[in-house]
Amino acid sequence: MLSRLGALLQEAVGAREPSIDLLEAFVEHWKGITHYYIESTDENTPAKKTDIPWRLKQMLDILVYEERQQMAAGEAGPCLEYLLQHKILETLCTLGKAEKLLRLGGTVPGSQTEKEEVQFTTVLCSKIQQDPALLTYILEGKKIVKRKKSSKEPTTLPREAASIQDKDHPRSKAPDMSPCGARALSAQPPAETEEEPDGAAGESNLITSLVGLCKSKKGRVALKAQENLLLLVSVASPAAATYLVQSSPCCAAVVEHLCQLYQSVPPFLDPADVAALEGVSWRLPSAPSDEASFPGKDALAAFLGWFDYCDHLITEAHMVVADALAKAVAEKLFVEILQPHLLHVSEQSVLTSTALLTAMLRQLRSPALLREAVAFLLGTDPQPAAPDDGPRTLCAHLIGHCDHLSDEISITTLRLFEELLQKPHEQVIRSLVLCNLEGRHYVARGSPEPESYEDTLDLEEDPYFTDGFLNSSFQPSAKPPPAPATNSDGKTAVTEIVNSFLCLVPEEAKTSAFLEETGYDTYVHDAYGLFQECSSRVAPWGWPLGPTPLDPHEPEQPFFEGHFLRMLFDRMSRILEQPYSLNLQVTSVLSRLALFPHPLIHEYLLDPYINLAPGCRSLFSVLVRVIGDLMQRIQRVPQFPGKLLLVRKQLMGQVPGEQLDHQTLLQGVVVLEEFCKELAAIAFVKFPPHGPHLHLSPPREGHV
Repeated sequence: MLSRLGALLQEAVGAREPSIDLLEAFVEHWKGITHYYIESTDENTPAKKTDIPWRLKQMLDILVYEERQQMAAGEAGPCLEYLLQHKILETLCTLGKAEKLLRLGGTVPGSQTEKEEVQFTTVLCSKIQQDPALLTYILEGKKIVKRKKSSKEPTTLPREAASIQDKDHPRSKAPDMSPCGARALSAQPPAETEEEPDGAAGESNLITSLVGLCKSKKGRVALKAQENLLLLVSVASPAAATYLVQSSPCCAAVVEHLCQLYQSVPPFLDPADVAALEGVSWRLPSAPSDEASFPGKDALAAFLGWFDYCDHLITEAHMVVADALAKAVAEKLFVEILQPHLLHVSEQSVLTSTALLTAMLRQLRSPALLREAVAFLLGTDPQPAAPDDGPRTLCAHLIGHCDHLSDEISITTLRLFEELLQKPHEQVIRSLVLCNLEGRHYVARGSPEPESYEDTLDLEEDPYFTDGFLNSSFQPSAKPPPAPATNSDGKTAVTEIVNSFLCLVPEEAKTSAFLEETGYDTYVHDAYGLFQECSSRVAPWGWPLGPTPLDPHEPEQPFFEGHFLRMLFDRMSRILEQPYSLNLQVTSVLSRLALFPHPLIHEYLLDPYINLAPGCRSLFSVLVRVIGDLMQRIQRVPQFPGKLLLVRKQLMGQVPGEQLDHQTLLQGVVVLEEFCKELAAIAFVKFPPHGPHLHLSPPREGHV
C-alpha cells in the first residue's frame, strides 16, 4: 500500500540538499506539505502537479544523508527523531487519498506488502466504524461520482456525509482526518469531467483490497482482512449500509470468491467424506490434521470455510447488507451454479452437489441466508400437492431423488431433507407436511367410532392378514392390541399408544432382549432431549395445542399425504427389501418428523387409533402391513431366530460380518424393531401433545 509512496520518494535519493541546517530544512518541507492540505482550495489539481512530490523527495534525501552521517555513532539523527515524534508517516497515510493507496495493494496475490496493507485497511475500517459517513468518501472513487453527476437522478449521499461537505464545517488546525481527511478522501470533480473507461484504476477500492487480502496464503493476514471486512459491513448507519450495497462491489466480490471456491471442489467427492468433514469455520478453515485425508479435502475445507464466513457476515452485518448479500448468494451460487448440478443427468454431479448443499445447510446460521435457502429449495408459496403432480419444482425433483434407482443418491438426498428439517424455519415443515394435513381429511367423517381396534384397521380385508397367516404360529403376537383406553378429554391414553408400537413386532422377530444396552429406556432418554430441542426451536411459531374438531356432517374429501410423506411411506413399506444404510436414513427422517409438536403431525404419525378415511394410510398402518409381509417371509427362512440374532451381533460389531442368506431381510427386521421402540419413546415423551410427561418414569420394555 505504501510501496508506491516509497518508490516515489526513492527517486530523490540521487539529489542532495545544500549544506544547510538539515532539521530546519526537513521541517520546512513538511510544513509546506501540510500547508497545502490546510489552505489549498483547488481539490482537482493532481498531486503530481504540485510541489508535494518534490518536497517528499527532499525529505527522503535528508533522511538518507543524515543516516549515513550518523552511521558511525549508531544513533538516530534529529530529522528521524522529528519524523517519529510527529508521526509523519501516519499523517501521510491520512492525508493521502485512501482509494489511491488501496489501488496499489490487495490486487496482486502474495504481495510483499500484505502485512502493511492489512494494517492500513484496519485503520480505515476502524475510522469508518467510528464515523460511518467516511464510508462514502473512501469507497466513492472518481468513476462512481462522475456516473452520479452525469445521470439525471439527483446525487444521494448519506446525511452524515453532507454534513462533512458543508462549507461551514469547522476546520482543524492539525492535518488530521477532519477536515483535511474529508478534503483528501472526497474530491468531487465537476459534472463535465469525462468518466474513466471500464477497467481503469477506479475499479479498485477498500472492498476489493480487503477481499484480495482475504485470499492471502498467510493465515494471519487473511484472518485480519476478514475481520476488517466484517467490521465494515456491520456499520450501524442505515445510509452507510445502503451505500455499501448500492455503490460498492461488496456483495459481488464476496459471492464471486464463494462461487470460485465451489467450482474448485472436485466433482468426484464421496458424500460420506463430505458428511464427515465437520467443524470447518472461517477462523480455522482447514480441517483438523488428525482427520483422515481424502482427495479434494483442502478445496472442500476452503469452500466450507468461506461459506461459513459469508454466513457470519450476513449474521453480523447491517440488515440492509445482510439481505443483499444473502440474495446474492442465492442467485449466484444456489440458482446459477448449484441448481443445474442438482438436476443434472450425471449421478456423480447429483451426489456431489447434494452432499455439498447438505454441508452448507449444516453450517448455516443466519436468518437471512436461511430464508433464501428455504425459498430456493421449497419455493415461496407452498400449496397442497395432488397425487398426479409432476416434478415441476426443484423440491419435487429432490423428493424424487429420495426414491432413486441409486441407493446412494437416495441416502444422500434423504440426509439433505433431514438437515433441512432441523432448521428453525416454519416453512420447511409446512411445505413438506402440514399443508397436506390441514383439514384432517385423513380422518373418516360421519361414521361412529369403531368398537374395536380391529375394526379400525380392517385387517380382514388386508391381503396380508389371510386366514393362513392368522392361524400361523405367530398369531398371538400379530394380533393388534385391544381397543384403546381414553382420557377424560377423549384422547388416547399414552400407555396404549406406547404399547401399540412396542408390541407391533412379534416376540419371535425380536432380538434386543438378548443383548445389553438396546432397551427402550435408552430411546426415551434420547427422545426427551431431541423433543425438548425441537419444541424450543418451534416455540415462536405459535402452533395450536390440539387439532381442530371435525364436523361429522361435513362430506369427506380426497386426501393425499403429499409427495414427501408418500415417498417416506413407500420407502418404509419396502424396509424388508432395502439396504441397511438406506433403512437407517428413512427411519431417521421419519423420527425427526414425529418429534415436531404439531397436533396434526402427532395425530397422523403417532396415534395408531385414528379412524382413517377410506383409502388413507398412516405411519402405523404402513408398519402393520410391513409386519404382515414379515410374517409371510420369515416362515420361509430356516433357523430364522438364530440368523436374526447373528445379524444383530454383526451390526453391533460383536461378531465378524460374514455374508448370510436373506441378509437384507434380516437387517430390515432389526431396523424395524428398533424403529418401533423409537416411535414408542417419542410418543411417550410427547404426550400430552403440547408437552412431555415430566412426571412419568420410562415404562419397562414391552409394556407400560
